Amino acid sequence: MAKRSRSEEIVETDRIEGFPHPRETLRLVGQDSALLRVSRAIRAGRPPQAWLLAGPPGIGKATLAYRMARYLLSYGATAKGPEDLSVPENDPASLQVAAASHPGLLVLKRGLNPETGKLMNVLSVNEIRRLSGFFGMTSGAGGWRVAIIDTADDMNDAAANALLKMLEEPPSRAMLIVLSNVPGRLLPTIRSRCQKVDLRPLDGAVMEKELSRLLPDSDARERAALARLSGGSLGMALELAGGEGVALAREADKLLDDAAAPDTPAILALGERLGRMTDGLESFGTFLLQALADRIRARAMSGKTGLDLWVDCLNRLESSFRRSTALYLEPRQTVLSAARALAATTRRAGAL
Repeated sequence: MAKRSRSEEIVETDRIEGFPHPRETLRLVGQDSALLRVSRAIRAGRPPQAWLLAGPPGIGKATLAYRMARYLLSYGATAKGPEDLSVPENDPASLQVAAASHPGLLVLKRGLNPETGKLMNVLSVNEIRRLSGFFGMTSGAGGWRVAIIDTADDMNDAAANALLKMLEEPPSRAMLIVLSNVPGRLLPTIRSRCQKVDLRPLDGAVMEKELSRLLPDSDARERAALARLSGGSLGMALELAGGEGVALAREADKLLDDAAAPDTPAILALGERLGRMTDGLESFGTFLLQALADRIRARAMSGKTGLDLWVDCLNRLESSFRRSTALYLEPRQTVLSAARALAATTRRAGAL
């Protein structure tokens, strides 16, 4: 297999230090309903050619996508393999997927800018156009080709239109698995051409069991705090467990709690602290956006009004943190702007 150029290198933004990457993870927890649905379709022999796996970050979307890929690349769309789509760790397909070297699997993520060597802030149209050449290749030994887009939320407009064109003319014996944290932002025509599967945040019992297994040195009180702050996201909980994660997540909660009356000196001090940390602004932004999304979902469940204004605020904050992280902008100004946006939305739409 040809060596990737610098611009094609897969940047593992979803790898949590000290834990396996989703492509190396054979264990899927808490998503039995989603797994059963995709298993029935694949093992029946005529699965959809495009899936949309949707749900908050860190709940298993990528883990499920790689599980589907391993099964197809090993057994094809047949019932020859187990109902839970598991593939042995020593199977050639498992080994190649784990090593990111299987010729029948293409993973599209934000890549490195060939001029600067830094991570791009969008999934570009050039990346999506690689699908055409990949699906046009001769099938591998298993007869299937699988592409994973992780995540479609990162696509710019040109990339989204290129993906739509691909979905309009799907190739045979090929599967496209699209991951999205916020599927409502995707083009309706993209959503309509994919079989959507919703993955849910993990419940408390599952979180407690998995955190006990993954963090054996933690105590019950710490695990309970991680489960609460992560909103049922195992990936988020593991990120919180490292370094100053819990403290930053609490700062994010405090910023939301104080949205009606921001404490400017405290916010500026937080910005300075983030500036002294490695990836501090990016981590804080992740926790803030996750906490805000959780509160918006809770508001929707309660039937309160003003959802459109809060969703718009979420979108603007996401763009702001992504831009600031990509351009290495001043953390103090980014956090202060976020606080002001939250305050303005609170005045217009009411507190979360």
